[in-house]
Amino acid sequence: MNPTPVATLKMVTLDCTDPEASAKFWSSLLGWDVVHAERDYAMVAGPSNALGFGRVEDYEPPQWPNQHGSKQFHFDLAVADLDEAASAAVELGATLPDEQPGNTWRVLLDPSGHPFCLTNADSWG
Repeated sequence: MNPTPVATLKMVTLDCTDPEASAKFWSSLLGWDVVHAERDYAMVAGPSNALGFGRVEDYEPPQWPNQHGSKQFHFDLAVADLDEAASAAVELGATLPDEQPGNTWRVLLDPSGHPFCLTNADSWG
């Protein structure tokens, strides 16, 4: 039995150089609506959560690959076809680095350099 939660996650906010571009990219990738967009802050909203994007002067993206663990976190996204989804993400503005962790995942970088992973939806049950 799970205890009664203290809080409910509603949004994750990512630092970036261009909130409007980040919102456009993630909106297109996830099919979520851009609900706010301006120079310093933007937000996309999905069925139960939101992603926010805050402009940070001199922002430096995490590195991939990163043996030091300083990338902090990444999203794992379930997709029907890895190659098709990776191609679509690249068309939207993502970068597909040469360094990949194997055949069951694709690591990509969003336009601000945040790593995210695509994996086969069947693996998630």
